Amino acid sequence: MSSANARSKTNTRYVCGNCGHEELRWLGQCPQCREWNSFAAIATTAPAGKGKGGGFTRARPEAAAARPDLAPVALSRVATAANERIPVEPQEVARILGGGLVAGSVVLLGGEPGVGKSTLLTGLALNWVRAGVRVLYIAGEESPSQIRMRGERMGFDPRAGEGFHVLDGVDLERLLGAMYADREAHPGPCVVIADSIQTLHSGDIDAFPGSVGQIRYCGGVLADFARTTLCPVFLVGHVTKTGDLAGPKLLEHLVDTVLYFEGSGGGALRMVRAVKNRFGATGELALLEMRGDGLVPVSDAGALFLGDRRGGEPGTCVGVVRNGTRMFLTEVQALVSPARYGTPQRVVQGVDSKRVALLAAILEKRAGLDLAGCDIFVKVAGGARLEDPAADLAVITALASSLREIPVPLDTLVLGEVGLTGEVRDVIDRKNRLREAAHHGFKRVVAARNLRTPRTEQGMAVLAAGTVDEAVALALQPPERGRAAAAKE
Repeated sequence: MSSANARSKTNTRYVCGNCGHEELRWLGQCPQCREWNSFAAIATTAPAGKGKGGGFTRARPEAAAARPDLAPVALSRVATAANERIPVEPQEVARILGGGLVAGSVVLLGGEPGVGKSTLLTGLALNWVRAGVRVLYIAGEESPSQIRMRGERMGFDPRAGEGFHVLDGVDLERLLGAMYADREAHPGPCVVIADSIQTLHSGDIDAFPGSVGQIRYCGGVLADFARTTLCPVFLVGHVTKTGDLAGPKLLEHLVDTVLYFEGSGGGALRMVRAVKNRFGATGELALLEMRGDGLVPVSDAGALFLGDRRGGEPGTCVGVVRNGTRMFLTEVQALVSPARYGTPQRVVQGVDSKRVALLAAILEKRAGLDLAGCDIFVKVAGGARLEDPAADLAVITALASSLREIPVPLDTLVLGEVGLTGEVRDVIDRKNRLREAAHHGFKRVVAARNLRTPRTEQGMAVLAAGTVDEAVALALQPPERGRAAAAKE
């Protein structure tokens, strides 16, 4: 072997910090996500004769040497992991994970700093220790004493906490050596928590901790550890307050489940949303409340966003949105007023601003309401976020209610998707949506008309509408006239 081949070989790549797109040279704008000045150089050193997993081989040479040659395996001989789930408490978190934690899975938990990610994982770890599951907590950001203080605040019992172990370090190779040694000494159920992935670094990557190259490499090596030892791994990734998703976005394709931890604008409510899940439904939402002793599930999640609702106010409308398998009542608030300073404003919270602009255009074109010269402000109460198309008609009704200064009756629900031609379309899982609304006291619903629209459904009077202008007229009429209209259908 020549000396040139024996020397280390350095490759430089430029990776977008927003979406992870790679280029061979620096570009001012990412061609994939259109973000400006987002490329960062990554210099990777690959010593001769060493593969991609150099750090793993150096940390555990005997484990790598014991691996047999790679050979194809028939799918019928592959062991299923369907029943190898570690129980998760509380059930609110278990549901978004698909019913439990699958052996060998990798879960990415992303969120803003300080939102409660470490508190959530500490609470899960304490429940696992009580159930006899060993926990290895990589303390990349906090000292072991800080983790101990948080654990005691959340009910940690030192006499029964021998299964909770802390790894105090950020060097990936040293951590891997300790983790593999621990698995050999304790082969039972185990969960690894890396808090956070931004603090870990490997000597094989010529970059500082938290950079794009370090995050991608360390995440990939930990994912390899999880699938080799069948030990589930949690990776904590920070989302900055400016909205930069660089850390979590780079790891989404490597992991099995992606959870985003969201706050509620400074309140005690926390929302954990599953945006990717190979072992369960995508789009599930868990609602938790931050208390002094940790995060606890919200008891009545169905009416959470309607707790402080006032009646008789123009510009408010209630709909039912679906997140995964659950239904949530949400109140859409709108304020429409004539523009006083030239170009009208469009300020939106909780809904995509382009979606609101589209619905306002439909309302103006198909229902004859003049919104072109008006300021439009739309907000979803309680900090919720509307992505379900079933909330289209609720947004339109709230806009019309504010413009006409006519309130929607308190007992009226509005449900439907709206097309560009002004038609009102039926929604998915209408029966369960109406059951949730009837449980919280709603008496009538404005919904899409179809061939089998009943007069009443789930104990609620159904006001069927085929177009936007018809739906708005039904939603804004007094309850007495609404019941008469339902009787005529």
